[in-house]
Amino acid sequence: MLELYQELLRNLPSQPEVTVSSSGARAIALLESEPFTLLITDLRMPKMDGLQVLAIVRRKYPHLRIIVLTGVLDEEYRSRAYALGVDLFWQKPGSSEEFQFFKDCIESLLGREVATEGGFRGMQSKSLVDLIQLECLSQSSSVLRITQGSVEGRIWVQEGEIIDAVAGEFKGEAAFKEILSWKSGNFEILPAEANHPRMITGSSQGLLLDSAQALDEWRGHQTGTPGEGQTPGPASSALAPLAKFEGIEFVLTMAPDGKGACESWGLENAKEISAWAWETHQRLRELGDKLAAGHLAQVTGFGLHRHWALASSDQKGLLCTGYRRAMPKDKVDQTMKHIFAKWVS
Repeated sequence: MLELYQELLRNLPSQPEVTVSSSGARAIALLESEPFTLLITDLRMPKMDGLQVLAIVRRKYPHLRIIVLTGVLDEEYRSRAYALGVDLFWQKPGSSEEFQFFKDCIESLLGREVATEGGFRGMQSKSLVDLIQLECLSQSSSVLRITQGSVEGRIWVQEGEIIDAVAGEFKGEAAFKEILSWKSGNFEILPAEANHPRMITGSSQGLLLDSAQALDEWRGHQTGTPGEGQTPGPASSALAPLAKFEGIEFVLTMAPDGKGACESWGLENAKEISAWAWETHQRLRELGDKLAAGHLAQVTGFGLHRHWALASSDQKGLLCTGYRRAMPKDKVDQTMKHIFAKWVS
């Protein structure tokens, strides 16, 4: 298994050098012999288990990025691992899609620069946005407790979606934006509260982007240099309001003739997706014409990795949306109708 993971991770786009160890003691010895960027560790290991390794490594190498890769699905293990400062707690992938997602997360961690100021959980390299995004990416259920001085804030996460937040007198989205403005503090992951009511209904990605955009605008106003040295990101897109619906992973639009540049939110490969969406829609329209089925109103597809939907307007063009794979069919259909109505209005 070690050799298999070593070979697969060597083929990441950044082509990292990957060293493996069959024990925790050997891994610590390797860390002492040369500098490393990232450590991936199991939890259940003979003689020295993963939690012991984490405790030693975090103390000796505070800037080292750490991923726990385990088959142990235990909330206590998970909470203890995060308390020791791991970047990501990951269940061992059970499918090719899950393994690809795991590799994408590793590539993302390898590509991030280490910050020199601020940070949470005693790690200088972590921003609060990083920590919340990792919770959402791993589709976890937990309560995030953040303190800054005497002020305490809490964020409730249910299966990767942010459902509520409180910070002093602030509640819901206002509390979330208040917490996100904190530059440093203490960070703790508590067990999930299954019956906590949902007060934030938008998607986590949309909320993070909107909050980050508002914070950037505020900081720019404070310094008098809005947007200096930055390029417009997805948060400034006109599609951002459409991404606030629960379960949305991406939004993409094209002109009625399918020509010209597409506009997207939440996609890195928008060009490829737009080509696929346009061809799929055209073929389905042709099939509908042959069957005399009438106007093609909406198409939805359901897969192991994510769900998607297509709908078109003669005036606006083609709309393509992606959804989390956990969303049920009727919810995807209904959400797409709401998004389409908002888009054409």
